[in-house]
Amino acid sequence: YLAHYFMGLPLAAGFVLGAIISPPDAIAATAIADRLKLPRRIVTILEGESLVNDATALVAYRFAVMAVVTGSFSLAKASGQFFIMGIGGILIGLVVGWLAEQFHKRVDDAPIEITVSLLTPFVAYLAAEHLAVSGVLAVVTAGLYLGWRMPELLTFKTRLQGGPVWEMVEFLLTGFVFILIGLQLPEVLSALSGHEIPVPRLVWYALLISLAVIVIRILWVFPATYLPRLIFKKLCRHDPYPRWRHVTIVAWTGMRGVVSLAAALALDDTFPGRDLILFLTFIVILATLVVQGLSLPPLIRWLNIKDDGSMEKEEREARLKANQSALARLNEIAERDPAKADALERLRIEYEDHIRQVEGAEPESAGTPLRLFSSEYERPSHEALHVERRTIIKLRNQDVINDEVLRRIQQDIDLAEARLRHHQ
Repeated sequence: YLAHYFMGLPLAAGFVLGAIISPPDAIAATAIADRLKLPRRIVTILEGESLVNDATALVAYRFAVMAVVTGSFSLAKASGQFFIMGIGGILIGLVVGWLAEQFHKRVDDAPIEITVSLLTPFVAYLAAEHLAVSGVLAVVTAGLYLGWRMPELLTFKTRLQGGPVWEMVEFLLTGFVFILIGLQLPEVLSALSGHEIPVPRLVWYALLISLAVIVIRILWVFPATYLPRLIFKKLCRHDPYPRWRHVTIVAWTGMRGVVSLAAALALDDTFPGRDLILFLTFIVILATLVVQGLSLPPLIRWLNIKDDGSMEKEEREARLKANQSALARLNEIAERDPAKADALERLRIEYEDHIRQVEGAEPESAGTPLRLFSSEYERPSHEALHVERRTIIKLRNQDVINDEVLRRIQQDIDLAEARLRHHQ
């Protein structure tokens, strides 16, 4: 509305701008949160919020663009379409995720599995869009489904090789989006030079919109956090009132980023007010990243918010249970086949040392882990690693640990298995 009031942008195009700049950037927020060791609850809220907001904003963006193109809008019709598109997108995502799961169950080839994992979001999106439902929600649903199932589906080789590939793809895609806006910005400024409002004044109006974006988020986060707990008292039993300091950080962590850029760049060249929307989006992103991004670390220190250590505690307990389960499995093997008891003794000592290290005690033995270099320990070592992996997945499924803790421990298990296979 501000863009319509001050700059003459058509109101329908203003709704498009609102949808574009509404989703916060989780990458920027979590990068700062990880560096400053924020409590896990805050990080989880920021990541989960971004996932939901991105999908919702892009669906709203689609409706806003359709309203501009067709010149008409019906709230009742749009609400019905929104429901159908949302449910349809979720169903398509589940189907594509399930099909990908069946493929991974039957294929044991790291390059092929990594390729399929890269193609899966495109398949989900294109299938959903072909059926006139939400491709974004289809991708999100397929990702959530496979993200839950992948620890059990993928081999250690696929995980170790696939992680760097996905990191590189994420880095390149993010970089390409910013490169594209950099390439288009001179053309946008050239087109705006003929605008009835001078560019310097447009910058001030864009900063005003940035301020509105920041203030509206703050005004929304606090009531959305505390009002449900005031109305529904039962909610406080399961989720008590969060500290106002934590809510302040969540409210202030609203930087805009790559999703807004991608949505703005997706507008057709003939779209009404496209150049102005691109310019305003770029200024809002720049302003929020600079103002909120640079002020967030001192704000965190001023509010004296520190990591509560819950993730490290979860990881320590999970490692302890995984090693104890593996040791119990080795004891079962020794009891079932007493002839192997002596051969397994040194491997059992190694696991006992791992348990002591997790508990903070000094290990009783020293030296290179024997299971990684002696052929007689290959089979029981594989069994022990399998038990470790199965234990942490069970803990994740029981909501004892989160996905981040699972990934940390599973990576260590994968590396141990890779070294074991290498020395076979």
